[in-house]
Amino acid sequence: MTPAAEQHPTTTPVADGREHVLDESGHFNVHDEPIDLGKYHLEAWISFGFFWVLAITIFYQFFTRYALNDSAAWTEEIARYLLICTVFIGIAASVRTNRHIHVDIFYRYLPAPVCRVLSTFVDVMRVVFFTYMVSLTWQMMQKMGSYKMTIVDLPMNVVYGVCMVGFAFCAFRGAQVAIEHWRQGYSVLERPEIAIEEILEEEAV
Repeated sequence: MTPAAEQHPTTTPVADGREHVLDESGHFNVHDEPIDLGKYHLEAWISFGFFWVLAITIFYQFFTRYALNDSAAWTEEIARYLLICTVFIGIAASVRTNRHIHVDIFYRYLPAPVCRVLSTFVDVMRVVFFTYMVSLTWQMMQKMGSYKMTIVDLPMNVVYGVCMVGFAFCAFRGAQVAIEHWRQGYSVLERPEIAIEEILEEEAV
């Protein structure tokens, strides 16, 4: 019996209207919930990969420092850059699920048509912002040229390139979210209870 199975027992209704975890034969009827990986898209898997490379790098640094008493000098710098890559790619995953922090207090008091206009403006400006950041990052890469990392002999543009890809993902996902909001006629800013309902549904699964 796995821990996941213990947390998600299959309930069986009985005559008195209550639910029990025992089946008709008196056995403890449990099963594992199906794992759905379809909700994770490309940017989430890339960020996940960077995270595990970061974890391995940190473990290697810990091992060489405390077990071998000869710390690898390159691990600290590479770990810092891997953390940057993890965050900037992971931002796009949060944009797609619309999980970034929102300030929705004004939407509680403004008329619905005004809220619709403001919400659409926010969606458009988000796409514009991330697109502009792609441009700025590209300009930064052009100015950096052949600038190398401090310890490792690798170009810094590798890190900036990952950041630019992350911003591009954000702009693309932001456009998808804006189109979805336009089609359904509202966003999470106008109806914040939707986000709460989604979280409750995920916890119940």
